[in-house]
Amino acid sequence: MWKYIKKYLHFAILAALFMVGEVLMDLIQPGIMSRIVDDGVLGLNSGGVGSLNIIWRLGVQMIGLVLFGGLCGSLNNMFVHMSGQNIGNEMRKDCFRRIMTFSFPQIDRFGTGSLVTRVANDITQVQNFVSQFVRGMIRTSFLMFGSIWFMFQLNRDFGLIVLCAFPFIVGCLAFCLAKANPLFSKLQSQLDSINSIMQEDVSGIRIIKACVREAYEKLRFGKANDELIKTQLRVLIIFAFMNPIINALMYIVVAVILLTGSFEVRSGGATPGEIMAAITYTTQLLNGILMLVMLFQNISRGLASWKRVKETLESEPELADGSFDGNTELHGEIEFRGVSFAYPGSDRMVLENINLTIHKGETIAIMGATGCGKTSLVNLIPRFYDTVRGKVLVDGVDVREYSQKLLRSKIASTLQKSELFSATIRENIAWGAPSAGLDRIKSAAITAQADDFISSTEAGYDTMVAERGMSLSGGQKQRLSIARAVIKNAEVLIFDDSTSALDLKTEANLYDALRKNNPESTKIIVAQRIASVRRADRIVVLENGRIAAIGSHDELLSVCHAYQDIYHSQIGEEDT
Repeated sequence: MWKYIKKYLHFAILAALFMVGEVLMDLIQPGIMSRIVDDGVLGLNSGGVGSLNIIWRLGVQMIGLVLFGGLCGSLNNMFVHMSGQNIGNEMRKDCFRRIMTFSFPQIDRFGTGSLVTRVANDITQVQNFVSQFVRGMIRTSFLMFGSIWFMFQLNRDFGLIVLCAFPFIVGCLAFCLAKANPLFSKLQSQLDSINSIMQEDVSGIRIIKACVREAYEKLRFGKANDELIKTQLRVLIIFAFMNPIINALMYIVVAVILLTGSFEVRSGGATPGEIMAAITYTTQLLNGILMLVMLFQNISRGLASWKRVKETLESEPELADGSFDGNTELHGEIEFRGVSFAYPGSDRMVLENINLTIHKGETIAIMGATGCGKTSLVNLIPRFYDTVRGKVLVDGVDVREYSQKLLRSKIASTLQKSELFSATIRENIAWGAPSAGLDRIKSAAITAQADDFISSTEAGYDTMVAERGMSLSGGQKQRLSIARAVIKNAEVLIFDDSTSALDLKTEANLYDALRKNNPESTKIIVAQRIASVRRADRIVVLENGRIAAIGSHDELLSVCHAYQDIYHSQIGEEDT
């Protein structure tokens, strides 16, 4: 954590100095009040005659000290917030940057809900921990030990009474914290579960309603929330018992001071003002201990959260970035050389011994039954995953040697699920080329067969898209995703079943436009429909993770039984 603290240490030091000033003002005042009572009111040192001058003079001093203490407190708060907020800001940015480098398996292992909790809630807890430590630790330490020291200066017997009670108070505090500490990590994990359920249910609300599963999801969320509340209540109950016990101990101390003071006043060993000051110091000590309870609670929460944030920050990306960031003689050529692949944590090979070369400008289609490895194959090209054996080469260079930024700048992908952002249509399309002007955006939309429906809306390209594209139909979302890929003007275009929601005519027009406007780009089409692939230069048929056949539509129709089965199952649709 020091990495973040040291950058704003000057704010923390200033906050600490001003806090010392504020506490000192609090500790000096009971002594002045003692003199006002003894000399100004009772006149113990002047034959029992009070002095209004002493009351005014010492009263003005007290007011001045209060104002100065208030100024120190305000400046302390300002510098505490400046250090805490800046530390949290830096930490949150670094955490998000690190998450952006994670591979898909890493994100799956952490879980979306957990990552959201870590970036939002956990870092806020760490931020509060830093602020509370700078402000609270100094205040409580000075207030507690300062009260005891001033008590000894005031009256040795009163100081000893407080000192005898101190171990009992600290012991009670340590016992309760030992019981509560393990629960804070559990609380954060349970918060992960709630965030995960929320994220799943909000994103899948249409499916939940369509399947009439609202009651089940309410139950699932309620169960997770009940577990969180149960743990939270255990923490609160521990501290609910602790505060009254500490209060009781301190009031016993006050009672003992009053009893001892009554005897000493009679014998001349103490004055009424000293007893009042002693009670004030005892009250300050009590406040310091109660603040310490809250402080340790926040520190425990903060340290539990810091472990989770630290785990995120120290997780190295599983896909190490390559160093190659130069040019090659080839542009858009892809080769799979003896490629085998299994998903992390699984022993089952999804792809086995794939050998395939795709030439520049060629249109390759990939077909096969569900689960045969089509998506897994194309995900290896932009290096979303690494192969188990073999190599994937783009323009003659192993994808593992590329810097990921350069590799992915060569490739434009549209995935099975269309991902759109809460922004305008113009901004969603320009996501593939942020500097593109409206003419280029419109050209990409025309190629993707999206311009007609965009132009028919009232705001046109400035129409806002709802979260995750909920305001659009499936076909409209797919066409915007395709436009976003087309505008990138990449050497390789990958369409991973991204035209499934388009009618056959629109799909045919799309591929015609791509051939006309992007003749140099290598196009890889993953599809289930014969109509989507029949005009490709070559069609690759996958079967159980292996290449069963490669050829044109007519060639495969003659020699490949798997392709024939697909064709005959769709023949009615083809005739139509």
